[in-house]
Amino acid sequence: MQTSEIEAIAGGYHGDPFRILGPHPVAASDAGSGWEVRAFLPQAVAAEVVTATGAVPMRKHHEAGFFVAPMDGERRRYRLRLRLWSGDIVEIEDPYRFPPLLSGFELHLHAEGTHYESYNTLGAHLVECDGVKGTRFAVWAPNAEVVSVVGDFNEWDSRRHPMRQREGGVWELFLPGVGEGARYKYHVRSRYHGYRQMKADPYAFASEAPPRSASVVADLSRYAWGDAEWMEARGRTDWLRAPLAIYEVHLESWLRGPQGELLTYRELAERLIAYVKRMGYTHIELLPVMEHPFSGSWGYQVTGYFAPTARFGTPQDFMYFVDRCHQAGIGVLVDWVPAHFPRDAHGLAWFDGTALYEHADPRKGEHRDWGTLIFNYGRNEVRCFLISSALFWLKKYHIDGLRVDAVASMLYLDYSRGPGEWIPNPYGGNENLEAIDFLRKFNELAHQVPGAITVAEESTAFYGVSRPVYLGGLGFTMKWNMGWMHDMLEYFSKDPIYRKYHHNNITFSMLYAFTENFVLPVSHDEVVHGKRSLISKMPGDEWQRFANVRAFLAYMYTHPGKKLLFMGQEIGQYEEWNYASSVRWELLEFDYHRKLQEFVRELNRFYVSEPALYEVDYDWTGFEWVDFHDVDHSIIAFLRRARDASDFLLVCCNFTPVPHHGYRFGVPEPGFYEEVFNSDWARFGGSDVHNHGWAGSSPVPCHGRPYSITVTLPPLAVVVFKRR
Repeated sequence: MQTSEIEAIAGGYHGDPFRILGPHPVAASDAGSGWEVRAFLPQAVAAEVVTATGAVPMRKHHEAGFFVAPMDGERRRYRLRLRLWSGDIVEIEDPYRFPPLLSGFELHLHAEGTHYESYNTLGAHLVECDGVKGTRFAVWAPNAEVVSVVGDFNEWDSRRHPMRQREGGVWELFLPGVGEGARYKYHVRSRYHGYRQMKADPYAFASEAPPRSASVVADLSRYAWGDAEWMEARGRTDWLRAPLAIYEVHLESWLRGPQGELLTYRELAERLIAYVKRMGYTHIELLPVMEHPFSGSWGYQVTGYFAPTARFGTPQDFMYFVDRCHQAGIGVLVDWVPAHFPRDAHGLAWFDGTALYEHADPRKGEHRDWGTLIFNYGRNEVRCFLISSALFWLKKYHIDGLRVDAVASMLYLDYSRGPGEWIPNPYGGNENLEAIDFLRKFNELAHQVPGAITVAEESTAFYGVSRPVYLGGLGFTMKWNMGWMHDMLEYFSKDPIYRKYHHNNITFSMLYAFTENFVLPVSHDEVVHGKRSLISKMPGDEWQRFANVRAFLAYMYTHPGKKLLFMGQEIGQYEEWNYASSVRWELLEFDYHRKLQEFVRELNRFYVSEPALYEVDYDWTGFEWVDFHDVDHSIIAFLRRARDASDFLLVCCNFTPVPHHGYRFGVPEPGFYEEVFNSDWARFGGSDVHNHGWAGSSPVPCHGRPYSITVTLPPLAVVVFKRR
């Protein structure tokens, strides 16, 4: 123990504190002493070592607060008794008397990139060591010369609790007496550029509510789940053949309190779940609930990949929300963002004074459009971090599926980049081979969780996004059909008189409908930033606008593919979505809006009740064109079939405001065809042009079929018939 090392401890720049602090053997003196206790206690005026045999005063060896006590006999357990500057007397455990707690095997797997539940190793964990309760902290910072734990428990003094460096650049420290609810960060002192920064824990299970940014020690084992029945049934469900009617929700702006205050997870569990259940949706999809500093990012700039945002409550509160969803028979999907992360100083950016989680070269490491950084998918520890995050939400929070944001930006090195702004892969191409490999491994592991699904937001023609990895695909369960969404929204924004010139928009999707397992979305991205809300996109007077929305949604629900609708569109909100306020629920005082909500509720009920609309979404055997040639009248008709091909529906669409009487469609079988759904029914706000309940077939060939029916087509409406 040299003076320079004591100075380094006092100055907070000693990289191996366990070599100096704690109990150490020393040469025996005439007094017979064989060991001594060293402690850095700047908060203390005086200190002594307390053992079962008594107390030994400590000598202040350095004015900054470095104390030493010679000890007699064999080394034994002890505590430190301090007299603080305030005059208080306290007894504490010495963190530097405890051994390393992480195994070499855990550290090896982390460095290898195969520790896919590394959240059990890194981060803050409540443990007991040598009969003493406390928290084990561990963080990866290979280019740091010193990492220390700072928090409420040490007055945020970066000198008092430097950590032990382990293999692979992991730093570890057990702090006795630190319990649940303690706020903390890591003070990282880099080897490079004089970098010093307080960092939130990348693996933290909880955080302070923004704008505060400290991590919080949390115990996730205390919650008693009550969703065993749902979880067991989920594992037996083939979601590709099941109905998925997804309600996309931004928790911060779905509903607010009387004074504009945010609702808690538990309040949302009471109100949101009841609403979703009443509306007939099968799933809720949450915009990212992971901790994020800026609400204006809608959650897509994540700093806490293992922490539900504290804006709405604790981790246990979020568990309660998910649990209640499952008990009500509602699945929960969560948006997950492995594509990029923000530059906030307390976050992952430049974590140890180097580009640790990101690429150093901005041609690979920056999203200039979004002002964010891109993960280095070729680094073992980064892949380990991201895959562990995904599995964490599926396993610890019982999340039913992850919708992966911005997949296209991950797949292509030249995404939103001009010439000279990107680096080709080793083969000269623009594919990000490291990201592709990461996504495949993520999907392989996610699908090992019984019943879990993954959904890609991917807007290009990349092959096999929702094909299994063993067939050369990326391995997602499903993919958003962005092309269908844009074609349909463009079509319906046209005045009906011009729609015959854009007929291809409503038929083109069937050329590729079965190349992927598609979800048909009307997402948050389409009702913000000047794109207008769904009702505002529609042409015509008020009646025509609402009729257009009903026709659009009815076509969406009868078209092959699962369904997703963003909040507020089901009531015809005219304003664009605003993350800082609530959905305009007061619109339900008006007839048109209330009846549109009734329409969506009945559409969900109808969809879930008809296997022909969901059992065969991803194969031609579930769909047949009846006719798409009546371009001048903007009329199309098709069949949807269940796995039992005799169970089918005839869907007839009229996308102009002109009703048609005696319109003939070919049908595959003779019989009576009941009008089971009509978007123009009066209770939905329509003109109530209908078919008096049914239409009988006749042996008149039409559309290449031996039988046909003549029906009335309401204006701007979709009518569905079922053979009885």
